[in-house]
Amino acid sequence: MSDITLVDLCIVACSEAFRGNGEIVATGVGPVPRLAAGLAKLTHTPELMMTDGEAYLVEQPVPLGPRKYDDRKPAGYLPFSRFFDSAVWSGRRHAMVTPTQLDRFGQINLSYMGGTYDKPKTQMLGVRGFPGNTIYHPNSFFFPAHGPRVFVPQVDMISGVGYNPAKRVGGGNFSGVSLRRIVTNLCVMDFGGPDNQIRVISLHPGVMFEEVQAATGFELAQADNVEVTRLPTAEELAVIASLDPHNVRASVLKDNPPAIRAAA
Repeated sequence: MSDITLVDLCIVACSEAFRGNGEIVATGVGPVPRLAAGLAKLTHTPELMMTDGEAYLVEQPVPLGPRKYDDRKPAGYLPFSRFFDSAVWSGRRHAMVTPTQLDRFGQINLSYMGGTYDKPKTQMLGVRGFPGNTIYHPNSFFFPAHGPRVFVPQVDMISGVGYNPAKRVGGGNFSGVSLRRIVTNLCVMDFGGPDNQIRVISLHPGVMFEEVQAATGFELAQADNVEVTRLPTAEELAVIASLDPHNVRASVLKDNPPAIRAAA
């Protein structure tokens, strides 16, 4: 028997969001999404493009943690000044991010919580690039702690575009809005519910739907056949370990012992 950690299962589940995406830039923001994008490129979707986070496209995903600057293997020049034209505004990018709040229609918030716009109770990053990102290219999400403070009936401020028709401006072009997957420490969800609302498509081993619903601030839809999130293969675990030589991922989830046992 060998042990599979919850964070490794989440990385594999996140990598599935990039499966079959084609020749686009896969951007993972944070350790788990970044490892997931790298895993996708090195296994099931090698045509994905990735950057070193600075000025170059790379064929080999850059590992997490300290490294020599020359360890990168540049495949093309893509400075920040050209990134928007080449990937963002053209829709040739799929980002996986972790906002502070998300509602049933996929509207996101990372600006402030509580209070008012003029006098917020908690000030955060601001909308950053999310208004443009959510209009122009696909987005997915990872949340290490599934809870009702994250999944809320209505975000405190809309920092990114979702599917709520009541919040859309007449005459606006929303054809580029494409919200794909949500992976949490409990389950995998998408936007295939009624009117593109969030629905559960798989539950992590040992998790019941009622547990997910209790941790969500709105009623969840369910897929016709809710599956059990698949376990990582030995090959996938080896790739993840090679991309995270300092085991940065171990600190991502609060409850991250070897939680899932599988036959070696």
